Amino acid sequence: MTANGATGTPTAAKVNGVAGTGDTGRVADPDPGQERLRRWRLVLGGDAADGTGCALSGQDAAMDGALAALYGREDKARAGKDRSAGLGASAPSVARWLGDIRTYFPSSVVQVMQRDAIDRLGLSALLLEPEMLEAVEADVHLVGTLLSLNKAMPETTKETARAVVRKVVEDLEKRLATRTRATLTGALDRSARINRPRHHDIDWNRTIAANLKHYLPEYRTIVPERLIGYGRASQSVKKEVVLCIDQSGSMAASVVYASVFGAVLASMRSIDTRLVVFDTAVVDLTDQLDDPVDVLFGTQLGGGTDINRALAYCQSQITRPAETVVVLISDLYEGGIRNEMLKRVAAMKASGVQFVTLLALSDEGAPAYDREHAAALAALGAPAFACTPDLFPEVMAAAIEKRPLPIPDTA
Repeated sequence: MTANGATGTPTAAKVNGVAGTGDTGRVADPDPGQERLRRWRLVLGGDAADGTGCALSGQDAAMDGALAALYGREDKARAGKDRSAGLGASAPSVARWLGDIRTYFPSSVVQVMQRDAIDRLGLSALLLEPEMLEAVEADVHLVGTLLSLNKAMPETTKETARAVVRKVVEDLEKRLATRTRATLTGALDRSARINRPRHHDIDWNRTIAANLKHYLPEYRTIVPERLIGYGRASQSVKKEVVLCIDQSGSMAASVVYASVFGAVLASMRSIDTRLVVFDTAVVDLTDQLDDPVDVLFGTQLGGGTDINRALAYCQSQITRPAETVVVLISDLYEGGIRNEMLKRVAAMKASGVQFVTLLALSDEGAPAYDREHAAALAALGAPAFACTPDLFPEVMAAAIEKRPLPIPDTA
């Protein structure tokens, strides 16, 4: 490992991002060289080959132990040594470890370490115990794990799990709801054009463009014969939005965010929202949209994928194509009939439906996806791209107004 490549390992990323920056309450060493050795010692894990010659004590030693319990096991196993670190299969030891990392690291790092512990050490089963759920730092990824364990979860754990999920959902709603409603309300107003607007409702750009032929050179002005204005969305416009969500295991974070956005859209009187989840079967969860927690526990992460069947159901629910936006959220690994899927998308677009394809709705960037299907959809005028939660309101506003989508440059 080199200094430039230190962040290539999970341990290095955590230590370089936290240790020595003041997050642990430790006073920085006045000697820059010694502080650099200390940080490298935390990165490298303390085996004889680390080469730093730096000994840790106090809180640094405790922090090193918490990191070694998670990231020291694999390195020792590769070297053929006995494992002296690790969380084991004991719930009490894991609970203590969870408490330690919350003491030594900020919340964002704790969430990453929890995720790594679940993935690397197979601790999912321990999340079925109420005491464990009360100790973890809740985030979107933990919610996805809990949803995947939903069917195996004992009754004694379900209420605790729902409380954990509800906390995450409520935090997301607080962050996303106000901006989403404001953005979409503006888009709905702009999409409702009227020809006899009141003065403050006039769309001056469109009015001027429509009356250029009435320009009077001698007065250097336009005499508008036709005014174009915004309508009031709550009274004159009603859009229909269908969220069609792939619930395969890789889409867990997208399912969480889509459920929250679905609830926000459903709370707007001007939008008739439908939420459909699918794997090889299709489930309509629209009647549960008033509570996104119920929506999430109505999903079943994992299984196959039949996009064609899901789109067939969504197509059957459309009553006003020209006023409908269909949002397909999927990695596009189709297990159904590919050509039929593409024909359905083409038919919906031909009828006036605004069709949006999102490879993911999360902060994780684009997942692995079927590039052939993505290219075929792009050829139909439905480009597929990954979308962050912060960008989603703008994407929906563009779809409602029937203007080009704000596709990220990295798509």
